[in-house]
Amino acid sequence: MNLLTNCTICPRKCGVNRYKEKGYCGASNKVKLAYYSLHKWEEPVISGTKGSGTIFFSHCNLRCLYCQNKKISLDGYGKEISNKRLEEIILELQEKGAHNINLVTPTHYTPQIRKVLIKVKDKLHIPVVYNTSSYENVGTLMMMRGLVDIYLADLRYFDDSLGEKYSGCRNYFETATMAIDEMYRQIGKFEIKNNLMKKGLIVRVLILPGHKHEAKEIINYLYKTYKDDIFISIMNQYTPPSTCKYDNLLKKLSEEDYDEVINFALTIGVTNAFIQEGDTAKESFIPKFDKSIV
Repeated sequence: MNLLTNCTICPRKCGVNRYKEKGYCGASNKVKLAYYSLHKWEEPVISGTKGSGTIFFSHCNLRCLYCQNKKISLDGYGKEISNKRLEEIILELQEKGAHNINLVTPTHYTPQIRKVLIKVKDKLHIPVVYNTSSYENVGTLMMMRGLVDIYLADLRYFDDSLGEKYSGCRNYFETATMAIDEMYRQIGKFEIKNNLMKKGLIVRVLILPGHKHEAKEIINYLYKTYKDDIFISIMNQYTPPSTCKYDNLLKKLSEEDYDEVINFALTIGVTNAFIQEGDTAKESFIPKFDKSIV
């Protein structure tokens, strides 16, 4: 069955024929990339010393209005490539010394990526990272069983009204937590060797300005559910967009609010966590997307 002719790959379930039209995500039947590189700004167990082999896919099925990578996720910047070219890029990144292959926002290209990974998996001696918003169908994630070693997942909202407000999706929390459960079923407890993750689940919690309580609820849920079998990455790198109809999203997260969330995590017993220090809400943390690189 060709999933692209009646697309229900993600929870939007547009049902469009992507060979003829584009659905909510904006993607066609061809893989589109904005950028690939050795990236050193992921969590330490992902970036290591040489960098993570990040592949930034164009378009997005969640489309948060505050996305720091708006140029590619919302505006669709990038270049369409063949599956063969994607295979070459993966092997090129490995040859350059990448600690892993990091597929950034891959959801809407899962069928194509699966075909490519099946072809190159025997040639890879580094882990594959699936870097996702977690707005995923469990059935789609099941297609990646055995092909993905590390899930680097977001958990954006605890309150579904915020998911609808900021990302135009209903039932985000239920959908995302079911997806994260599937990720954990596939991978299990993390394994780290020589300070690099070989397999495991990292869940990112990006604290939005004005929503520190939301972040606490998410962290509490994750710790109660998975205890010390996963890592929680507590992020302060929210980057305000230039324009937005919600005033709170036009501000950076305060240091006081970030510290309060960190202290909450410590209080409930979280030990396997990543935190960020300094001013990470800078444009320098956003890659300069350039078609010539693809």
